[in-house]
Parts: sequence; C-alpha cells; structure tokens
Amino acid sequence: MRRILSMVCGAVLLTALVSVATALPKPEQSISYRQSVFSLIGWNFGPMAGMVRGTAPFDAAQFTLRAERLVALSKMPLEGFPKGSERGSGTEALPLIWSNWKDFEQKLTALQMESQKLLEVSKGGNEALIKAQFGKTAGTCKACHDKYKKD
Repeated sequence: MRRILSMVCGAVLLTALVSVATALPKPEQSISYRQSVFSLIGWNFGPMAGMVRGTAPFDAAQFTLRAERLVALSKMPLEGFPKGSERGSGTEALPLIWSNWKDFEQKLTALQMESQKLLEVSKGGNEALIKAQFGKTAGTCKACHDKYKKD
C-alpha cells in the first residue's frame, strides 16, 4: 500500500512540475511577445503622430479608434518582461529593467494613464487638447525608451 501511495504521489508531483515548467515562457517567447505588442503600439501611434504633426489629415474618428487601441495595448507589455527574458537574443531591452523593476513598472503605468487621458480628450474632438495630450503620451514612451531601450 505504501509503495502504491508513494508512486501516486510521485506521479502527481511530476505532473505538477511538468505543468509549471511548461507554463513558464522561454526568453525568446517573451521577447517575441513584447516586440509584437510594441509593434502594434507603433502601428497605432504612427498615424496619430502624423495627424498631430500635420503630415496626415486629421481624422477624429480614426484618432479615437487608435487611441482606444493604445489604451488596450498599453496594458500588455509588462507580462513580456519576466525574469530571464533579459538574456534572450534579439532584444533591445536593457538589463537595467530587471534591476530597476519598480521604476520600469511606473513608466509603463504612466503610459497607461496618459493613453487613457488621450482617449478621453480625443472623444472631445478639440485638436489643440488632443495635440497637447498626445505630446504627454509620447513623452511616456520616450522616458522609457531613453532609459531602458538600446539605441
């Protein structure tokens, strides 16, 4: 009886360990995830920048759509930076992220907050307010890139 119980416990423990090991992403998976999220952010941020700079016609509906997407996307990057993913290949993230995690997390929170404000302002349609808030939102990106991204 003890032997059977021991084998059952061992099988349960092995199953649990395999589940945990397969649940943790490999560094390259995390890097790919976060780069994909940032690519989508850029995909939406770029046209808004064009509208703000006057290099593209201002389209309030398109601006608001892209601001809505930015709000959703701004909540996604953090999970792409698990410990260990600083060692993967092809990353532009500096190791300083993981040694200064609290600050990095605060910078991503600032992006989320400013993106939400940008969405709210964009719904009002006031171009001057939109441009001002876009600058603040872009500033959160720059603050993070300047400190935590390779040139």
